[in-house]
Amino acid sequence: MLNDVRAVAFDLDNTLWDVEPVLARAETRLLEWLHQHCPRIPEQVSLEDMRAAREELARAEPHNAHDVTYLRLAALERHARECGYEEDIAARAFEVFLAARCEVEVLPDVRPALSRLGRTFTLASLSNGNADLGRIGLDSAFAVSLNARQIGAGKPDRRCFERLAGELQLAARDIVYVGDDPWLDVAAARAAGCRSAWMNRRASAWPAGLAPADLTVRDCSELAALLGA
Repeated sequence: MLNDVRAVAFDLDNTLWDVEPVLARAETRLLEWLHQHCPRIPEQVSLEDMRAAREELARAEPHNAHDVTYLRLAALERHARECGYEEDIAARAFEVFLAARCEVEVLPDVRPALSRLGRTFTLASLSNGNADLGRIGLDSAFAVSLNARQIGAGKPDRRCFERLAGELQLAARDIVYVGDDPWLDVAAARAAGCRSAWMNRRASAWPAGLAPADLTVRDCSELAALLGA
């Protein structure tokens, strides 16, 4: 069914690595840095308050809601102002967060499978997040790497997949998009004309009433095998 695929594109978080422990550690590092360099912020603003501020900002500025970097930076600037610090401290704080956010443990099946797939297919990544593949050491695996901030929209917006196809210089149906989220990844890719593969690492149940992905795989090794790589 997928023997005419020419490119394989991947979501990142919870597809190539587990993101929840990464984000928890990054927020802990951020909080530690704030305590050391601008203690009035963590004394007055909890992590829950920071999260609520980002959510409020996303509602107030829906045109920026896809941009997690902007939301975090703008919210940190607001906290700095309200706590009597210069706004530029937000950029320093964000760099601490981002450095830790990029300390991911790529799952063991990923690199060998990307190597196999890369011999047959053009590889790409498309993410709503702000992981830096250069810092992670995976950038060389992908011919195209895109995120919501670059595109100006986040999945499930079809513009994400249209941009992906444009960068790859392929028709959407020539691309199989691989991700862990049934709606943001599978349903959204299908709606934009791509083929889809559900990365079901956690043995989750598929949502009732949602048409299945073209492929369902447990890891990247199984994906490579099913695609004949």
